[in-house]
Amino acid sequence: MKMKKDKGRERVRESRFPASLFAIYLGVLLLMSGVHTGLIVFMNKMAWNGVVQSVIPMVYWGMVAVALTLFTRRKIRAAYEEPMHRLAEATKNVANGDFSVYVPALHTQDRWDYLDVMMMDFNKMVEELGSIETLKTDFVSNVSHEMKTPIAIIKNYTELLEGEHITDEQRKEYAANIEGAATRLSNLISNILKLNKLENQRIVPEAEAYDVCRQLCECILQFEDAWDEKEIELEIEIEDVALVEADESLLELVWNNLLSNAVKFTEPGGTVAVRQTSDEENVKIAVSDTGCGMSRESVNHIFDKFYQEDTSHSKEGNGLGLALVKRVLELSDGDIQVTSEPGKGSTFLVTLPAVECPKTGKAENDNG
Repeated sequence: MKMKKDKGRERVRESRFPASLFAIYLGVLLLMSGVHTGLIVFMNKMAWNGVVQSVIPMVYWGMVAVALTLFTRRKIRAAYEEPMHRLAEATKNVANGDFSVYVPALHTQDRWDYLDVMMMDFNKMVEELGSIETLKTDFVSNVSHEMKTPIAIIKNYTELLEGEHITDEQRKEYAANIEGAATRLSNLISNILKLNKLENQRIVPEAEAYDVCRQLCECILQFEDAWDEKEIELEIEIEDVALVEADESLLELVWNNLLSNAVKFTEPGGTVAVRQTSDEENVKIAVSDTGCGMSRESVNHIFDKFYQEDTSHSKEGNGLGLALVKRVLELSDGDIQVTSEPGKGSTFLVTLPAVECPKTGKAENDNG
């Protein structure tokens, strides 16, 4: 697409005044010179007064000069002043926060010149600014909403703790709820800061070759209590060694988020599978669950900030985890794809560039 655009711009006219315009000027001046010569011959033949013979050419050339000046002024106004005034007015509106402005091109695309291109670039810039403004507004709105809930919980249970007739059991329950809300608020702020740093590239990935199979096993073990609590059957197919070149600490965010979501959305007694394969070019890790699944619309928005389709689990997260996953994989030259169907679970497939390593076999474990 970019190549086509660049080729199109190679055909953009560099001048707003075509050669034909200068040909018109030349033709008019030659014609006027011929008329002038004819006037001189005519006046000499008629033996007019010398003063008259001097005044008439002066008046004639004065009229020619005025006509050419007005014609040139009209051309300059149409070619430069009016388009630049429209562009200046549009720029003023954008500066005042109006991102709905649009400056139409002066010609059809096959006849574009550099001023047309500048206007189209201006329109694209305004469109991008409008998108950023919308994202910023949505982001602030979502952050405010996400923070409001845990803060309200903390406030309510704090008021209950101040009551005079509460038992020790109630006090422990209220304190546990306050701690949970505070943890959720802390995680939200932490994820916002991480995502902000990643998107603004203030976190520079420190890529190095390491064994992703080892890392996957370590991350899986961290969720052992969660598997047991929900009696989830765990299926693992992982090679002994598979090297990738990436930032190990950032990729840990990816596996923890995918595994956490798999546990969260899988009903008790369900199954979660982690399968890893590799070839000469890529290492692929698939995390599957037998949970509620997602609609096609949800799959299209699953990596958007704060997006949560399943409101029954909204209290367990803040909709930033998969946005973090997507950004980390982009910085790691990786990719993630989602396949899901309502009622049949979801599969997240992560692809990372492989680093050559000796293959020692494949480890397969089935744990209930």
